[in-house]
Amino acid sequence: MIDDAWLEELLRHRPDAESAAQLAPGLAHHFPDVDPGGLVTRTLLDALDAAWERGWQPADVSHVARRQAGAGSVPLVVALIAEHARRTDAAARAPESWIDQLRDLGALSADDAGGVAAWQRAARRPPVEGWRIALQLLGALRSTVRIEALVPPPSRWGAARARPERPMAADDRALRRIRGLLAKAESTEFAEEAEALTAKAQELMTRHAVDAALLADASPAGIDVDTRRVHVADPYVRAKMQLLGAVADANGVRLVWYQGLGIANLVGVRADLDAVELLFTSLLLQVTQALAAAERAEKRRVAARTFRRAFLLGYAHRIGERLTTARRHATAEAAAARGMDLLPVLRSRQEAVEKVVSDLFPQVRAGRSRSSVDASGWYAGRAAAERADVHPRGASVGCSGERGALG
Repeated sequence: MIDDAWLEELLRHRPDAESAAQLAPGLAHHFPDVDPGGLVTRTLLDALDAAWERGWQPADVSHVARRQAGAGSVPLVVALIAEHARRTDAAARAPESWIDQLRDLGALSADDAGGVAAWQRAARRPPVEGWRIALQLLGALRSTVRIEALVPPPSRWGAARARPERPMAADDRALRRIRGLLAKAESTEFAEEAEALTAKAQELMTRHAVDAALLADASPAGIDVDTRRVHVADPYVRAKMQLLGAVADANGVRLVWYQGLGIANLVGVRADLDAVELLFTSLLLQVTQALAAAERAEKRRVAARTFRRAFLLGYAHRIGERLTTARRHATAEAAAARGMDLLPVLRSRQEAVEKVVSDLFPQVRAGRSRSSVDASGWYAGRAAAERADVHPRGASVGCSGERGALG
């Protein structure tokens, strides 16, 4: 017999996709509002709180919901994150990076109480579908493993405080210029123009990094190192991580990633982190366009998956070479213009980054990519990388390529 007690007991478990689909019709028949007495909302918010305590952040939860419970679960998880933010006064208490994620998700605008019932009404989900999504999301939240806490969870936030308006910093102005160059690189139909624009962006990234290094305290202890997570979607997560790792390495940022979750941890100076995210996003768009063109040229029908994976790996490898060369040249030019050796200053930045990595990820180990790839895909990817615009310079856990992995 299905009653409130039976439902409460059911919600103590961790339903998977199959059991959610099986249970949804019976639950929809007895509880068409999907949230009797607010029980499902309370249960999901409790699961969300537990995920925060295991090191997860709002963007991480949205990513894993899409990955494990499907795209249909994302509006629900955003509604729950917004309700959690309202209840905890996150806008006045949460760390800045947490608030940035809430803003990006659109989870800061909820003034009224919300939850599963409000989501069901707004999305007009039939009861069967609503129950299936809610149960799958519950299973996904309860399946989250413990990961490194990069910011304090809500249980450790302090009292509410005023947040003064901040004027645009030099970092923001530089990144706006870099973003503009990359947007032009993505929109042009001419490979040579895209390459020139990307190269210019990388040059700006490198020179900005040099300027920031010269202004900062020369000792590693005086350098402000930050952390950030980047979420990489299927398919070909490992190959995309190789591309992210190549961009990170060329810009003095360390990458440690959680195999099986599609989540990368970046460690570096804030402006470098911003630049790496910008360039990675731009290159992902460029490689998607290049891959489609290569497949049309190859008239590929068989073994397309192996070709695509090899293409992405070859592209990432060549991009890494190009970015590293470009950064070395830009650094040499900056040193010549200033008449000084910049290597000791840049080395101090790298030492500060490495210390934070070792503190946060003491179990990190090197991860190696597989050696067997489709040769035609690999060389086609390298050829496409020659034409890419690269200009901004500037749950195992693993690092792509030779970078670290927890495992």
